[in-house]
Amino acid sequence: MGEYRAVFDAEVVFANGGGLRTDGFRLDVPGREITDEELAALLVRHLGLLMVGEVRISNRTVVEEPHKGGRGVGLSTSGGRRLVELSHEITDGMVTLPGWPGPRITDWLTREASRERYAPGVEFHVGRIDMIANTGTYADTPSHRFADGPDLAGVPLDRLADLPGLVVRVPAGTRAVDRLLLAPYEVAGRAVLLHTGWDAHFGTDRYAAPEAPYLTGDGASWLVEAGAALVGIDSINIDDMTAAAAGERPAHTALLAAGIPIVEHLTGLDALPPTDFRFTAAPPRVAGMGTFPVRAFAVA
Repeated sequence: MGEYRAVFDAEVVFANGGGLRTDGFRLDVPGREITDEELAALLVRHLGLLMVGEVRISNRTVVEEPHKGGRGVGLSTSGGRRLVELSHEITDGMVTLPGWPGPRITDWLTREASRERYAPGVEFHVGRIDMIANTGTYADTPSHRFADGPDLAGVPLDRLADLPGLVVRVPAGTRAVDRLLLAPYEVAGRAVLLHTGWDAHFGTDRYAAPEAPYLTGDGASWLVEAGAALVGIDSINIDDMTAAAAGERPAHTALLAAGIPIVEHLTGLDALPPTDFRFTAAPPRVAGMGTFPVRAFAVA
C-alpha cells in the first residue's frame, strides 16, 4: 500500500492564549520515520491553525493505511499517468435500481445478415440497446429535477469533463454525509466524490437497503455554498431513499437548482488518491433528457 497515517494525542497552546486538545487524532504522514516536530507542523497545517506557540505530541503510533486527504501531506505518486475506471459495466438485464427495468441489449444488424449487404469478406455488427436513462453509472442534469433546467445538451462540458477531483472518504457505518463531515475540505471548482464503499453491494438486494449512505440536504447546501462543480457518490442514490424520507429529495433539489451535476452509482473510488486527479463523467449530448449513463473515469 505504501501510505501511512499517524495516530496520536496532541495538546496545542496558542501564543495569544487558550489551547486545543485532541485524543486519538489520525493524520496522513509521508512515512514511518516522522518526528514529533514534523508531525506537529503537519497538524498545524492540516487544521489551519494560527498563532500556535507550542504543540505537545504524545501516545504516537504510525500505521500503514491509505491517505484520507488533507493539507499536510502532498500526494504520493508512482510518477506515471493512470486512468481509473469509475463506472459500472452495463450488461443485458442488469439491475441498477430495484424494481426499475434493466437494459435489453440485442442485435439490429447481425454479422451474418451484414454479409449479404457487403462485398465478400466484409461484415459489420450494429447493436441495439433499449433502456431507461437511469441505468448503470449516470449523470443527473438540472432538467432531471426542474422542467426549465438545462438538459444533457445544455450543461456545459466544463461541468462534466476534466474537472479537478476530490475524494471524501466517508467513515464506515456512516449513513448521513452532512456539513460537518464535509467542512474540512476545499471543494470550490472541484468534482466532489463521496466514497462510501456501498458500491460493493451493487447488483444485490442489499444495495437498496435502508442503511445505504446518502448526502443530507444540509450537506448539499454546504457544497453549493462552497462552490463545488460536480458531486458524485458510490451509493444507490445521493438522497435518502428510506420511507422515513417520504419521497423528499433535498440533495437533488439543492445541487441541481444550483446547476451542479450529480453522478450516481460510481464505483472504484478506493483506487483514487484524495486529490490531484482529473474527473470526467460526460454523457451524450441528447436534447430533452436530464439523465443518461456515463463512462466515468479519472486521470490520476
